[in-house]
Amino acid sequence: MISAMDLEGRTCVVTGATSGIGHATAHALAARGATVGLLCRDPDKGQRTLDGIRARTGNDSLHLFRADLSSQAEIRTVAPQILAAFDRIHLLVNNAAVVNLGRTETVDGIETTFAVNHLAYFLLTHLLLDRLRQSAPSRIVNVASDAHKFVRGIQFDDLQHRRKYGSMRVYGHSKLANILFTRELARRLAGSGVTVNAVHPGAVSTGLGTNNGVLSKALVRVAGLFFQRPENGAATSLFVATAPELEGVTGRYYASCKALDPSTAGRDDTAAARLWTISEEMTGLVSASASVGS
Repeated sequence: MISAMDLEGRTCVVTGATSGIGHATAHALAARGATVGLLCRDPDKGQRTLDGIRARTGNDSLHLFRADLSSQAEIRTVAPQILAAFDRIHLLVNNAAVVNLGRTETVDGIETTFAVNHLAYFLLTHLLLDRLRQSAPSRIVNVASDAHKFVRGIQFDDLQHRRKYGSMRVYGHSKLANILFTRELARRLAGSGVTVNAVHPGAVSTGLGTNNGVLSKALVRVAGLFFQRPENGAATSLFVATAPELEGVTGRYYASCKALDPSTAGRDDTAAARLWTISEEMTGLVSASASVGS
């Protein structure tokens, strides 16, 4: 059971906040009195989401930010907007994700699932990190998935899945990247007052996968009949984001509000360090590495 902690005076940023787990997370944070920044791709849907949360919670401290997280340029544009709006950031929830049935590339020429599900987490976190440090104690929550167990390790020889593409394997690969990013970032932030943990929300009925055409939408709707509601799926994210007993706890993986061990590949710190270096190169952050520890 998650206590209804008062978040008055705390500032939170949630990506993918217009549907599913992201929407439920943003709503719950707003209901507890937090100032919430909702980061979304569709401004009209974002405004409807913000208006709905405001109406249901009575919270006027809601801010809408627009960016397509598949574009590194748009992430670099929105990050200063967030920093200008908030002089403190106490919580960043990296939640936005995609599943694609077929291989596509972003405007940056990067396979889309890896770009949105991992590199967007990596880049946005870096661009907001100084503010999170200044606001310590603060937390970062990366929404991963037990789908990381679909793969045996990071496919360093084909990160962009040019040779072979399977939608759930590629998705699982990106979720493994989330967990390894969490571990390496936690190591680098040790002693800073900023904690970072990854979560598995469970099988949740969300909009994930509905971008793949009519048949895919129908299958997702049918599957959703057997999945839990987004409000339940957000429970672990909210627990890790707000539980007083997790103050100072970092680098862990949570499911059903309990700390669990990820797969063997998810505990590979050598791979985590290698993925970090490659991610810096792919996002143009190599020169910024010194500011995130050693």
